[in-house]
Order: sequence, then structure tokens, then C-alpha cells
Amino acid sequence: MINSVCGIRSTGRICTDLADKFENEGHTVKIAYGRETVPDNYRKYAVRIGSDADNMLSAVHTRLTDKHGFSNKKATEKFLQWAENYNPDLLWLHNLHGYYINVEMLFDWIKSRPDMQVKWTLHDCWAFTGHCSHFTVARCEQWKTHCMHCVQKKRYPSSIISDNCKSNFDRKKAAFTGVKNMTLIAPSKWLADLVKQSFLKEYPVEVVYNTIDTNVFKPTPSDFRERFCLQDKKIILGVASAWGERKGLNDFIKLSEMLDDRFAIVLVGLTDKQISQMPKKIVALKRTNSTKELAEIYTAADVFFNPTYEDNYPTVNLEAQACGTPVITYRTGGSPESVPDANVIEPGALSVAAEKFSELQFGINSDLQ
Repeated sequence: MINSVCGIRSTGRICTDLADKFENEGHTVKIAYGRETVPDNYRKYAVRIGSDADNMLSAVHTRLTDKHGFSNKKATEKFLQWAENYNPDLLWLHNLHGYYINVEMLFDWIKSRPDMQVKWTLHDCWAFTGHCSHFTVARCEQWKTHCMHCVQKKRYPSSIISDNCKSNFDRKKAAFTGVKNMTLIAPSKWLADLVKQSFLKEYPVEVVYNTIDTNVFKPTPSDFRERFCLQDKKIILGVASAWGERKGLNDFIKLSEMLDDRFAIVLVGLTDKQISQMPKKIVALKRTNSTKELAEIYTAADVFFNPTYEDNYPTVNLEAQACGTPVITYRTGGSPESVPDANVIEPGALSVAAEKFSELQFGINSDLQ
């Protein structure tokens, strides 16, 4: 498997869950990754592509040229030499963006091995755009025909100078099409429908919903409430690997002003800068790579709120529900596909969310499931 990270965050844990399954079936598995650290229990799978310095140079290259996915040549060459010797029967791609691999070199190698089975799980839309990983909020539809002028060039993967989306679109289309024996996997019906409208429509697309390890994500009692003096509060929880406007951070801040002192909002995954800017009403916590700690926090909460404006099929929704905590989410992307219909509200409908939280507070006609 190839992914930006291994064993951490949603896509990294999806990879290691798959690796555990394959290993238990008697297969040999490796996960080639590009960034950050790998938990000790997953190092047996891990093969690093490049180094931190390579990541940094690639990020600078992207910022200056908007040619994301087309640098890292030496790191990719070295990895492909290793991969040729490893000689996989199945290559399973995940997130190829993330400043760590040259996608043209990778797909040239894939096309040189027509008998190798290839799967590609698309966790966002980057594979079929000229720049962005999501375009819902921007309401951009250039990707359906040809990206020409990017209205989001400063969004991830950010470019501060150039707009190279037209060339990126052409190069990605040339690289990613024409692969024999490749199946695309979309973790939501929403994303599968988009893929069928893109230049990747030549490939079969399967909808396979993400799963989580329910041996880890399950009701897990802890002293979380006591440690943060929340014993008498109704906890509204939010978790993200990277918080921003599109993940609903501003909505949480607005919500904190709408709710009275009987409620406490807990946000996990904030940066130090974001923590310093949070209102006192919000319990602001940094990101944790401990799945056990996450399960404890999910379990301690009364409700999980996911006000995301752009998402594919959020595993945080699955994790919270597996820990016994109901989820409310916006009707955006594939997020509604992961929760009961009664718990889906329209984007930005904070008054509706507050009403649902109040029903939970007082136990009156609650329709949270």
C-alpha cells in the first residue's frame, strides 16, 4: 500500500487495519508512506519514501510552482527500485498527495507491470482536479471538463505564486488514465458519483465504506471528565486532524456563544496557535495519535458534532458511534451516509443543532440515535 502516513490519522489507520487483515490471512504486507511518525506496533509494515528534508523541499516547490505531485524524483526513484524487488501482486494506492512522491514516475512504473492488480482508494477529489482536494464550498465544476483557472490556489496544496492547474490537470489525466487492471474505490456514494463524471470514468468504481477497528473504538470508561472538571456538563465533542473553516471550527465558536453553562464543547486536534485563540468556553486539546485516548474521549462525550462543509466519509463519525456516542452532522459530501437520517441537519443550521443538544440535555423527545 502507498499512503501519505502510516498508522496515524484516518487514512493511516485505514491502511494499517487493512494490513492487519491481510497479514492474518497469511499475506506479506508493506505500507510505503511519506510523512510523520509510525506507531511502534506498525513499524513492521512501514517503508519510508524519502525524508523530512524531501518533504520540506517538495512543499516549497509546491508553494512556488503549484506543481504538486511532480517533484520528489530521487526519493521516488529509490522507492521504485525497492518496489521492483519487492514485486507486489497487489498494489493498493491511497492518498498520493502530501509532498512525498512523484506521481508520474509512480504511474509509469505501474503501467510497466500490466499483470499487477491495482486498487486506488480515493479519500478526496485531488486525483481528478488540477489543484484542490475538495471543491464543494468553492462551487467549482471546472474539473468536469478541464481546470483552467484555480479559484482555490491558496488552499491545500497551497501555492502562493503560480496557478498551474491547467498543466496539472493535463499531466494527471495522462498519468492516471490507461492503467490496465485498476479498480477505484470510493468510500461514499457521493464521491463515486463525482468520479464517474471525471477523467477517471474509464475505471470500474466500487463503493466500499470505511471501517474502523471496533476492538479499539468501543465504550471505554476513563477519568476524562474528572481531569477537565466536566462532571456536571453535557459534553459536545468535535475531533479533526486539521481544524479550519471547512471543518466547521467557526461554527463551533459560534455554537459556544449560543449554549449556556450546562454545556461544554471539547475540540480535539487543534494547533497551539488555535488553542491560544479559543474562547474560554471551549476545552481545546491538541491532536492525539493514541487511539485508546480517542476512544476514551469519544466515550466521555454526550454527543459528537461534525459540522464539516467538505468531507468524503468521515471515520470520526464511525469512531464516535462505535464508542456509544450519537453523531450530528451536516448534509455535506458523504458524511450523511455514515449516520442515521434523523441526525443530519443542513449546513450552518446551528440553531437546529442547539435544539437537538437541548433535547439531549433534558431528555425530551430526543431523536438522536
